[in-house]
Amino acid sequence: MGRRKLKIQRLETMKARQATYSKRKTGIVKKAKEISILCDVDVALLMFSPTDKPTLFVGQEKLLSDVLERLSKLPLEEREERRAYTMQILKKIYANTESDFDLNSSPQDASDDNPLKLYEEQLRELKGRLAEKSKILRDWKDPRNVEDIAQLKLMEEHLAATLNGVRNKKSQFAMEMQRRERGLEGNEDQQ
Repeated sequence: MGRRKLKIQRLETMKARQATYSKRKTGIVKKAKEISILCDVDVALLMFSPTDKPTLFVGQEKLLSDVLERLSKLPLEEREERRAYTMQILKKIYANTESDFDLNSSPQDASDDNPLKLYEEQLRELKGRLAEKSKILRDWKDPRNVEDIAQLKLMEEHLAATLNGVRNKKSQFAMEMQRRERGLEGNEDQQ
């Protein structure tokens, strides 16, 4: 039984989407790593699974912030030009397939004939979210500076969950060691 070609469209069931995502995720991360190494280019790949779990890959010895900073320094016109070029390539790729993949549904369609305004709003929103996440990371480095009780409670819950995980691993390890010791004692008694 050979491989059959999948029609590129949204899979109906959550189970099928998750299974396909799991199988293809490693392939796309591998390709991103390969192009990063072979061509010595900056790569940032961010994917969210159907269950909203993030996967982040950033090229060799790079920081995500460096890659994003490089992107943000590009003039908006150049970014828009690059996006249009990418869409042209995708149209060529999908032109000869039976795909229902809609290349025309882009963020540009949602704007009022002004894609630059839409991207500027998105950029402002992303910068705000980045600042918020950076603050959370700083709080983890020095929790004495945190003045928000809700943030402290979240940090406490996360630490408690992590501690429980470590305790469970320790218990499993101890039981495994006991089983090994019993197995060794049983072997010595038989000799």
